[in-house]
Amino acid sequence: MRMKTMFSAAMAVVGIVTLMAFQQAQQQQQTQQATNPNAPEFKFEHEVWDFGEVPEGPKVKHDFWFTNVGKEPLIIHNVRASCGCTVPTWPKEPILPGQKAKITVEYNTQGRPGPFTKAITIYSNAKTPTKVIYIKGVVVRQDQATSPDRQDPLGGSQAK
Repeated sequence: MRMKTMFSAAMAVVGIVTLMAFQQAQQQQQTQQATNPNAPEFKFEHEVWDFGEVPEGPKVKHDFWFTNVGKEPLIIHNVRASCGCTVPTWPKEPILPGQKAKITVEYNTQGRPGPFTKAITIYSNAKTPTKVIYIKGVVVRQDQATSPDRQDPLGGSQAK
C-alpha cells in the first residue's frame, strides 16, 4: 500500500512539473513573439461574421480573408471551433508578408434552431499567437405546419 501511495505522489509531482514547464515555454514563446518587431501579424477584413437569419437544414459557410502585415512568414499551426457543428479550414503553407489568405468556416444548421455564436480560435506564430474570430446568426426552424402535404394526426389535412 505504501508503494502505491509513493507512486501516486511521484506521478502527481511529475504532472505538476510537466505542466509548469509547458506554461513557462508558452510564456517564453509569447514574450519572444511580442518583442520581435518583424513577427507576422494577422489583419482581418472582419473578425465577426453575422449570417443573419438562415433556414434550418443546409450548411452555411463564410471566408474570413486576412493579410499577413508582418515582415516574416505567418504559419497557422491549428484552428479550432468551439463545437463540432462548426468546421474551419485554413492554409497549411506559410503566408508570406503582404500575402492574402482565408480561413473558411462552415456551420451545420441541421437540428440547431435558434440564435448561435461560435468562436473559432487560431493558433499561429503571429505577434498574437492565439486569435479568436466569430460567426453568429439565427437558425429559423423549418415550419412544417405550412407544408401543403402535412397530414393531421387525426387523419385530416392541415393544408389550407
